[in-house]
Amino acid sequence: MLKVYIVDDEPFARDELKYLLSRTRQVNILGESGSIRSAAKEIPELKPDLVFLDIELAGDSGLNLAKQLESLEPSPAIVFATAYDEYAVQAFDLNAVDYVLKPFDEERIQKTLEKVKKIREIENRTIPFHPSIKNERSGKIAVPVDDRIVLLSLSDIQYLESFEGKTMITTVKQVYTVNEALVLLEKKLSENQFLRVHRSYIVNMDFIVEIEPWFNSTFNLILKDGSKVPVSRTYVKDMKNLLGI
Repeated sequence: MLKVYIVDDEPFARDELKYLLSRTRQVNILGESGSIRSAAKEIPELKPDLVFLDIELAGDSGLNLAKQLESLEPSPAIVFATAYDEYAVQAFDLNAVDYVLKPFDEERIQKTLEKVKKIREIENRTIPFHPSIKNERSGKIAVPVDDRIVLLSLSDIQYLESFEGKTMITTVKQVYTVNEALVLLEKKLSENQFLRVHRSYIVNMDFIVEIEPWFNSTFNLILKDGSKVPVSRTYVKDMKNLLGI
């Protein structure tokens, strides 16, 4: 069963979601919270598989909590459950697996759980990765693509991009769309070869040919094939240190 935690500052909304989830008989609700502060404390302790997270919370945004949860190991899957649809792009930029609107629909909740379970099944079928085993040894990375596992050569990967809850891996030959979150794939990449330059981008430094200054102290990385990868201000210092500039 999926272990679930709910974050919403409306008690009625939490009760409604708990009721619909209980009817599926597929989840174990570990806890709930009406504030980010208490949720940020309890989630790392309870280690849920899935967090249903409202965006418009009293005095704060669920998007901020989602950013914090990305750093957990293991990090829970995030489903944004909100009355507003204008945050969808931001939600998927944070590797959310789904985005459901209030009032909740039982069939829609069921589809969300099925999606999360399918992602977990695919992840469990991937070749296990152990931190002590360096990918440089094989020079490959195993990624779930649809219902199969594809081995990609690290030297062929140009960059990875988080997009609408999935990750797009651009290689020299083609683009692969995988259900595995960018933050999980990052743990499988060589630290000497790949660099996170944006919340949504990781780039292979071997493909960088030019650094283009952009606005507000940001940059674009120009790759060998002409592609542009943005560098956000958060990662400018790391980029300069690793590239020696």
